Order: sequence, then C-alpha cells, then structure tokens
Amino acid sequence: MSHAFPFSAIVGQDDMKQALLLAAVDPTIGGVLVFGDRGTGKSTAVRALAAILPPIRVVEGCPYGCEPGAEGGSCPVCAAAVAAGRARPRSRAAGVERPVPVVDLPLGATEDRVVGALDLERALTAGEKAFEPGLLARANRGFLYVDEVNLLEDHLVDLLIDVAASGQNVVEREGLSIRHPARFVLVGSGNPEEGELRPQLLDRFGLSLDVRTPADVAQRVEVIRRRDAFERDPAAFLAAWDAADAAIRASIVRARRRLERLEVPDAVLEAAARLCTRLGTDGLRGELTLMRAARAKAALDAARGVRLQHLLAVAPMVLRHRLRRDPLDETGSGVRVERALEELFGAEARTTALA
Repeated sequence: MSHAFPFSAIVGQDDMKQALLLAAVDPTIGGVLVFGDRGTGKSTAVRALAAILPPIRVVEGCPYGCEPGAEGGSCPVCAAAVAAGRARPRSRAAGVERPVPVVDLPLGATEDRVVGALDLERALTAGEKAFEPGLLARANRGFLYVDEVNLLEDHLVDLLIDVAASGQNVVEREGLSIRHPARFVLVGSGNPEEGELRPQLLDRFGLSLDVRTPADVAQRVEVIRRRDAFERDPAAFLAAWDAADAAIRASIVRARRRLERLEVPDAVLEAAARLCTRLGTDGLRGELTLMRAARAKAALDAARGVRLQHLLAVAPMVLRHRLRRDPLDETGSGVRVERALEELFGAEARTTALA
C-alpha cells in the first residue's frame, strides 16, 4: 500500500501549501495553478493534502461519489435508484466513507477516458448499452491534477473549461446521453518555459503561484533528510508527523464551519474593487475570487471577521495571472500586484508582507 508524504512535513513552499489549504476550505475559490521548477513538491503537496482531508460520505454503489441526501439530482445512477424505489429523494442515508479522490489526468489521455464512453464489454457480452464513467466522474468531490497543464491538448482544454464552468459532465455520443456531476478542485502544474496556458483555462484557476527550488542550503538538506527518512520507513515517518497532520485536518474542519458565518464587510469589498481597478483586470471574477479567498483565509486564521490584511495576504495569488500584458512594463505580474498593493494600502501592505 502506497502512502502519501505528510503535508506537515513538506519543507518550505508556504505559498503553495497556503493556496491548497484555501481551496480545500472553499472549493468555490477555483483551482490552483502552480508554475515552477521540476521536483519542487507540487504533486507531493496535492496528494499530501488530500490524504489529510476528512473522508467524504458517498452513496454506496454510486460511481460518481454522490453525497447521501442528494440522490436523484444530476447523477443518472442515483436518479435511476430513486425511480426504481430503491432510494428516497433527499434521504439522509448514512452512506459509506471514502478518502477524498485525487485523480491524475495524463497529457496523452483520450477523450473517452476523460469523459467516459460506451461500456464495450457489456455491449458485446450482454447486448446492453451502458456508460463507463471516465476520469471526470472519479474526480467528483475531489481533486483533478494535471501535470504539465500548459502542454494539454486543445480538445481536452475545451472539455475542462466547460466542466469547470458548469460542474457537470455531459456526454452525447454512440447513442448515449449522459449527464453527471463533476465538481472538483482543478490543480495544474507546469514549467512556463515549455509553453503558455490558454487564457480561457487560465481564467478558470482561482489561485496562481510560482515555486522555485530552495536556494538555502539548510533547507535543501532538510528536504533530502525528510524524504530519505520517509522512503526508508514510511510507517515510522508517518507516525512522527501524524499529530501535526491531525492539527491541520482539524483546522480545515473548523474553518469550513466558520466560513458560513463570516461576512465580508463593505470596506474589504471596496478595497478589492479598488485593487482590481488599479490593475485593470477584466470582468469581475477577480473581485469575486478575492472575496472568497480572503474569507477562507480568515476562517483558517480563526478570525472573528474578514479584515483588510486577509485580502492583502491572498491578493498576489488571486490576481497575478489575471493581469493584461503591458508592453511598456517588463516587470513580472507578481511585482505589479505588490506595487499596486503598496500604492493603495501602504503600511498595511508592508506589514502583511512581513507577517
């Protein structure tokens, strides 16, 4: 049995860990895009986070992992069970527990493997026309991870854009007409030197950040030491970090509960609008994501309310990928966001950067 590296044992990469935690607290923030060097722990962090999340309850036998009490919605299996009288709509059945799914979408995956297709074995042996769910079905209520997302083929990019926007996968082919839930946190990673991401898909990521290979010698040594200890004796290493992972799990659970009670005051909303206006972001998705991410940050911090410093803390990862290119400004997008924060909020932005 393979084990995920403990989330709490990951050395450095604080921005990446913070972004994943925010998305875990509030998946409506959108996905997380991580660009940077190879071997910096991107896929390790995703699997580590999923491993410490509380298990989800699913309808037993449902291939889409529907939540008990939601039978008969957009899931064809649960709807058929309700129609046949084997389940009651909106029932509060306990269901069964399973780990949060983490599904890899390979670059060379076919469209049939991603969205699902006709079950040929049943069609040939039993003469039945049945649907075989794909990767999007497996990822429902979990994480869909795409490594080298900037190299993904265009037809798969189009699929992800549609599903990310609707939360449903619609398959119309080979005489099949299937619609099923497909809500997941999309996590993409890649190297910007190997190509850019299409703007339509880039816009679907709520948070974006760059990761770099640690330059500090002591930090690099600690990374090697912990990885070696994990590979030599995974059980002992996991046991050593179990309490720290349990504390993170508890903080996520508490933050999810607080999230419903936290209101974002008008002053914070106005600050978000001023910042996006100064940076010239298109549309209002920047403000909406800023609001959600700031609220999730406040919930994680166990704050009684959403304050300006929560907004300032998440602003770079929310806005850096939403800026228009300025041919007269060769500075990076992250620098432009930090400059706007300094111009608009001055000392408070500096205090947040030092925190």
